[in-house]
Amino acid sequence: MMLSEETPPRQGLPPRQGLVFDIKRYAINDGPGIRVVIFFKGCNLHCAWCHNPEGISGKPEKMYSPAKCIKCGTCVTICPEKAITLATQGITTDPDLCTMCGKCADVCPAKAIEISGKTMSVPEIMEIIEKERPFFDQSGGGVTFSGGEPMVHPRLLIKLLEECRKKGIHRAVDTAGHVKTELLLEVAAKTDLFLFDLKMMDPDLHEQWTGVKNDLILQNLTVLAESGAKIIIRIPLIGGVNDHEENIRQTAEYIAGLEGERKEVHLLPYHPVAQNKYLKLGRPDDFESLSGPDKESQHRSIAIFMEHGIRAIIGG
Repeated sequence: MMLSEETPPRQGLPPRQGLVFDIKRYAINDGPGIRVVIFFKGCNLHCAWCHNPEGISGKPEKMYSPAKCIKCGTCVTICPEKAITLATQGITTDPDLCTMCGKCADVCPAKAIEISGKTMSVPEIMEIIEKERPFFDQSGGGVTFSGGEPMVHPRLLIKLLEECRKKGIHRAVDTAGHVKTELLLEVAAKTDLFLFDLKMMDPDLHEQWTGVKNDLILQNLTVLAESGAKIIIRIPLIGGVNDHEENIRQTAEYIAGLEGERKEVHLLPYHPVAQNKYLKLGRPDDFESLSGPDKESQHRSIAIFMEHGIRAIIGG
């Protein structure tokens, strides 16, 4: 499935508001120090291994856990649109009737229903970020904007970066790089660090597994490096998909040829931790039978990067 170059934010939202589906405090793997990570909803890739499938759609989504449901029927009673029905196996929701008002989630005593995606403004997000300042100051941490793809909310992201810069807060942006180059450079002027996801080098395989070719992504990473931006490259390592020697060598050669200082590489071995999220979204068939890389391929990948003068680590 081909996706557009830039997925627009949810229709009807002011440019300085956006959908947030999670906020992670005390994060230590998304940039230096202790950080708060803001996860924006909406992405213009559709990676088969995505650990945050609730972040792909740019609209609010209902997540339902049948295992938690006690079948009390409270949600059926409260729904103003009569979109929910109760059966022996649990509840079902008619998507044509549901308006995502969230009343069912509010009253569910077992917390079996969640609404993924909350509209938030710059002041609301900044209030959360500033509460974490003591941890930033002690650890050299800051805020990381992630997703989804944070750059599908460009005006909101840029305003948040500007506000954080005024307050001396370290800023990182986690991106897949499939955005307009002009936007990327505008964001780069206001960002301290990029966590740049690089999936694989073959354009056809990239399209098969993510929904888009990688020519714009590679072009943007090249331009970003030429701009002098600080970049850490993160590679999800999936067994049988992109952990083979040919792809790792091509990736290492490409990264070694980037302008500026040698880029550090973080290899992120795949793990099926998100399977339950797909089930809660009602999309069990979307979850591919993927596997993590074995230890041999992980060690081989690190060695190949070392041959090219690149420091690569597992995790980070």
